[in-house]
Amino acid sequence: MRQRAGFDSALTVLAPVVWGSTYLVTTQFLPPDRPLLAAAVRALPGGLILTLAGRKLPQGHWWWRILALGALNIGVFFYLLFVAAYHLPGGVAALVGSIQPVFVLLLSALLLREVVRGRQVGACVLGTAGVGMLVLGPEAGLDAIGVAAGLGGAACMASGIVLTKRWGRPPGVGLLTFTGWQLAVGGLLIAPVALAAEGLPDRLTWSNVAGFGYLSLIGALLAYAVWFRGIERLPALTVSLLGFASPLAATVLGFLFLRQGLTPVQGAGAIAVIGAVLLAQRSSAREPLEPDPPLETAGSGTESPTAAGPAHPAPPSPQAGIRSAARSSRPTTESRQTTEREQS
Repeated sequence: MRQRAGFDSALTVLAPVVWGSTYLVTTQFLPPDRPLLAAAVRALPGGLILTLAGRKLPQGHWWWRILALGALNIGVFFYLLFVAAYHLPGGVAALVGSIQPVFVLLLSALLLREVVRGRQVGACVLGTAGVGMLVLGPEAGLDAIGVAAGLGGAACMASGIVLTKRWGRPPGVGLLTFTGWQLAVGGLLIAPVALAAEGLPDRLTWSNVAGFGYLSLIGALLAYAVWFRGIERLPALTVSLLGFASPLAATVLGFLFLRQGLTPVQGAGAIAVIGAVLLAQRSSAREPLEPDPPLETAGSGTESPTAAGPAHPAPPSPQAGIRSAARSSRPTTESRQTTEREQS
């Protein structure tokens, strides 16, 4: 089980590593001063491709669930992320966003009924401190709007992670289709705001097209499919802490390709971030197996709060029914024999 959890973590961490390359791609390949347009192009094409390929649309209550998840995980989250980036230095914005695992920890206790452990709290503190050492610089400053947007973005993403964990996926819907629904909803929420606030660039170069293609196909379609797979298979807090790999990847890529300096403090921050991820992974590996969730009652509309995927309760086998009937009849037979002895 530990090997499987390690593989799932190693695969899931690829998503924030890819997202860490967003700054490099945006500054080197995309048109300047159009971050919302980049976010819309990042989400919408990949979402439409996956939705069309899946040939399915949400049904029933899943319409509002997908609207909520698409907004929390992508649409509103991207918007608040860019508002924070405009009002705060990059390091401060990243530090404010690193509070996300704390929100996940609290929401997991409330909605998933998970027990908060000291090791998990320590991982959150260590990871946030590591991000601070990675990204904070002497130009760091605070702005009320930027801080509020950063905290709101962290709360959105945390809520999206926990609700995705709680609701799972609809029965019979594949992971890629589920990912496509959320990307499409998020992109449709961002696109009108981007067109109204930024408009379209006058012309596009081949570098711009390559940058948009990377963000859409690799940064969204592939990365979010891996991310949602990780949410299904790993504890919510573990997934959230893996997000610390994003500023770590951005720092390393900036050092390798943009010739940005790497100080000893940043090196210590990188070690702290890795330590936080390993600490959370070790904590989740020691957790006991959760009991099987209760079967849903027809027409109840309720689901297990810890379901990580669609619930497909298997019908009871005839042998199981015979064993159950035998167990239920045994006390009756014994009580009848006891009554006969008392009468005699």
